[in-house]
Amino acid sequence: MAIQKVGVVGCGLMGSGIAQVSAQAGFPTVVREVSPEIVDKGLRSIDKNLARLVEKAIINEAQKNEIRGRLKGTTALEDLKGCDVIVEAIIEQLPAKRELFGALDALCPASTIFASNTSSLTITEIATATKRPQRFVGLHFFNPVPVMKLVEVVRTIATDPAVYEEMVAFGTKLGKTPVRAHDSTGFIVNRLLVPYLLDAIRALEEGVGSIEDIDNSMKLGCGHPMGPLTLLDFVGLDTTYYIANIMFDEFRERRFASPPLLKRMVLAGWNGRKAGRGFYDYSDPQKPKAMKF
Repeated sequence: MAIQKVGVVGCGLMGSGIAQVSAQAGFPTVVREVSPEIVDKGLRSIDKNLARLVEKAIINEAQKNEIRGRLKGTTALEDLKGCDVIVEAIIEQLPAKRELFGALDALCPASTIFASNTSSLTITEIATATKRPQRFVGLHFFNPVPVMKLVEVVRTIATDPAVYEEMVAFGTKLGKTPVRAHDSTGFIVNRLLVPYLLDAIRALEEGVGSIEDIDNSMKLGCGHPMGPLTLLDFVGLDTTYYIANIMFDEFRERRFASPPLLKRMVLAGWNGRKAGRGFYDYSDPQKPKAMKF
C-alpha cells in the first residue's frame, strides 16, 4: 500500500519536526495535539524553520507556501482516521502511549500503519495495546528532525516484513537515511551512546579529568563534534537519566546504571541547557562556563 497521507500525534519539538519533514516530502500531513495553544506553538516553530530555508535559498516562497498548505493542525483524534501511517511523538511514558494507540486502533482502518518515535521503550510492548502488531514499527528520529539525517526503523518479531520494507522506503522518502534495527531497548544509537555518556560522568566523578578536558579529549582526539558532557547538557540530563534507568531495568548491566552524580544533578533540577545549568552554566548562552563540583 502506497503511503499518501501522514498523521503525527504530538506537535512538540519532535512531533513538529516530523510533521515538517513529512510535508516537505510532499505528503498531506495532519498533526494532532491536546490543545489549540500547543498546536499553534508547534506550527509557528515550523513556520520559522521554513522561513529560514527561504532565507538560505534552499526553498523559495512558493515552495514554502506549498509545504505549509499540506499541514493541518488539530486537537481531534478523529482527524487522523484517513491517514495511511500515524507517527506518535508524545510523552515518553508507556501508559500514555498505550492509551493513545488503543484509541487509534479502534478509530483507524485495519490498513493504517502505526509507528512510535520512542527512543527507549519497547515497541512490542506498545504494540500490544492494539490488534495490529503486524502493522506496528518504531520510527526513531533525532533532534532537530529537519536537520538530522538518520531515522532508526525498528521491527518487532511480529512486524509484517512487507510493512517493514514500506516504512524503510518511507524513511527514504522523508529525506532520511534509514537504518534497520531490531526491537532491543535503546535500538542502535542509544545502545551505544548511553554507556558512553554515563562513562564520561563516571570519569568526571573519579577525577580522571575536568569537564573541559573530558570534552576536549573526545572532540580533538576522536573528532566528535561536541564532547560528551556538552552533549549531555544538550540532550537533557533528565532525559538521559530516564533512558538509562529503562535500559538498566532491561539489561541489568553496570554500563547502563546511572552514576550517582547524574541522579543528584537531576534531583537538583540541573538538567542541562534547557534548565540554564548542567555540566555547564548557561547564564551567558554564548559563553557557557564549566561548573565546579
